[in-house]
Amino acid sequence: MKRRTVLASAILAAVATPGIARAADPGPSVTPTGSTTLDSQAVFFVSYDGLVNNNAFQKNGLLTYKGYQYAVWYTADKNAVVGRRVLGGSTWSTVRVGHTLKASDSHNVISMGVSKVDGRLHLNMDSHSDGFTYVKSVAGLMDNPAGLSWTSARFGAPQSTLDGLALTSQFTYPQFLSTPDGRLQLSYRVAISGNGRNALAEYDGSTWTDLGEWSSATGTYTSEHGSSTARNMYLHGIDYDRNGRLHSFFTWREQNGAVMCNSGGITNHDTGYVWSDDRGRTWRNNAGTVVGTTGGSDRVAVTDSGLVIDALNPDHSLMNQESQFTDSAGLPHAIISYVPGRFGQCTTNYVTDRTANGRAFHVRKNSAGTWQKTEIPVPLNSSQRTKLVLDKYDNAYAIFPFGRIAGASKASGHTDWTLLYDGSGLNAFGEVVIDETRVAQDNVLSFMYQEKSSGTTPSALHVVDFALPA
Repeated sequence: MKRRTVLASAILAAVATPGIARAADPGPSVTPTGSTTLDSQAVFFVSYDGLVNNNAFQKNGLLTYKGYQYAVWYTADKNAVVGRRVLGGSTWSTVRVGHTLKASDSHNVISMGVSKVDGRLHLNMDSHSDGFTYVKSVAGLMDNPAGLSWTSARFGAPQSTLDGLALTSQFTYPQFLSTPDGRLQLSYRVAISGNGRNALAEYDGSTWTDLGEWSSATGTYTSEHGSSTARNMYLHGIDYDRNGRLHSFFTWREQNGAVMCNSGGITNHDTGYVWSDDRGRTWRNNAGTVVGTTGGSDRVAVTDSGLVIDALNPDHSLMNQESQFTDSAGLPHAIISYVPGRFGQCTTNYVTDRTANGRAFHVRKNSAGTWQKTEIPVPLNSSQRTKLVLDKYDNAYAIFPFGRIAGASKASGHTDWTLLYDGSGLNAFGEVVIDETRVAQDNVLSFMYQEKSSGTTPSALHVVDFALPA
């Protein structure tokens, strides 16, 4: 017994004492495990340089819940479809939800959300500064997928309100997020690009409530070229961490092009960050100071101090609505992208210049509370967005346009970025839609992509899976 006690003590000391060697966590890796086809003939048209079925800012176009994966898209005849499969399965079951895409506008995406309080699936779709279409399933559908048939009868009729709650006549960018207490929130933009406000609505299992707007379009922003008095805040995401804190990175887009060096650029500037510990009712800057109240008169504004965590003027074609994720400690991470100054101090065509010289950067807060930034040494070769996920070891993965994947290890402080998968063989058009919920549930990186086509010729829509380190 004495020998066992001594041995046990030694083992505990080795685990608890700093500096004692232990097995290192694995670094980032991706292993392809399979690909499935959602639709061999999905709708295809290019607008705003993107596709309506594969805009990276969709939240969520692809999600996992209780052993099943769900996807949404528009078919060749523009019907809105939702599909599901058992995780790892090769067959998707699909249903049409009674809505037809009204315009060839790639911003008119479909987003999904799950209200855990009553087990419903919610869809919001087909809006770009105008009215939206909303559909929800019967209660319990998400809680008993194996026991309930997957048919259109499980979904209610399409609505132009949230069960009677009319939000705004100029609605864009629906993003559902499940709250820690089982409710469902809907983030959206009121009004238009360059002059809009972010807002939240909330569903408690029986009723939708409008919580109100939380960002401001007013105030004066001045660059070295000129000034602007209106703008909108573009979110890189809005996500709860495992401790219940709500995080959001963002960039501002000015209405007045006078703030740019050249009219061919884009007026996006600065990367900002806010957070909330009361389910989005009040918002705080990086230092913890309240800078806005949802539904109140004081909203997060460009003139507020302490918002900017990475400063950049409007002359570098900074992308809006890129990506964010939180790690196991609740620390926020983001991907941003722009044309670095070494390629010049004035972009004159944001699509051409981003495609030729754009680079992505990993921005994150470390355990000491300091912001760090690392350039990812993979050229964008695209004007479009890159997505971010972290695995269970907090290794980071950037999923670039065309399905390329780069990774960086936590052990390096996320500085050893390297290309892990080159996307060859996918024939992906550009941006991909990530299943943000699946990584934590079964250690798989899963994304939806659409094959390249031309004109308006439909093309195949797929989901591809990669195993992450065990």
